[in-house]
Amino acid sequence: MLAEYQITLPAQSIETAEPKGKTLLATAQANLGFIPNMYANMVNSPGLLEAYLTGYASFRNDSGFTAPEQEVVFLTISRENGCEYCVAAHSFLADKKSGLAPAITDAIRDGTPIGDAKLAALAAFTKVVSGTRGLPSKAATAAFLAAGYSERHILEIVLALAVKTISNYANHLFHTPLDPVFAGRRWSDKG
Repeated sequence: MLAEYQITLPAQSIETAEPKGKTLLATAQANLGFIPNMYANMVNSPGLLEAYLTGYASFRNDSGFTAPEQEVVFLTISRENGCEYCVAAHSFLADKKSGLAPAITDAIRDGTPIGDAKLAALAAFTKVVSGTRGLPSKAATAAFLAAGYSERHILEIVLALAVKTISNYANHLFHTPLDPVFAGRRWSDKG
């Protein structure tokens, strides 16, 4: 999904970004080995990129979700938001780094049932929290908690929603081109 309006600010590099942005991009380069196109665009607002990176790191390091569960949350939100860039990127991460079974990744991408009951409950509740703008019903919450999650996990989903809203919306507005490393998991919003 791409915005009708496309932001025309140029992608930045370590050489062209303003001082705060240079530091953020240099850290990304050191940690990832490259600067994702998404970061090169988002750094036009260093605060935006910094908020994204800080929230993303907090979710990854402190959410209490396993790496596969984290990808379920990020993939579900990105699919719900129609972010072609983030669905592809998180599919790649699910395959290569997080250990999420490809059948589950593909089910989320395709909007088909997830074969793992606990992960299905996580994806369903993430959709509910997103779709209701943080107003899940008692029944939806009870089902999520009965699947083995906690109230803390509800707050961590809110954090993931904030992080993915930043990246998904920025990608919509920039029409962010997919990095070659993610191309094998290209996805298109069919909705």
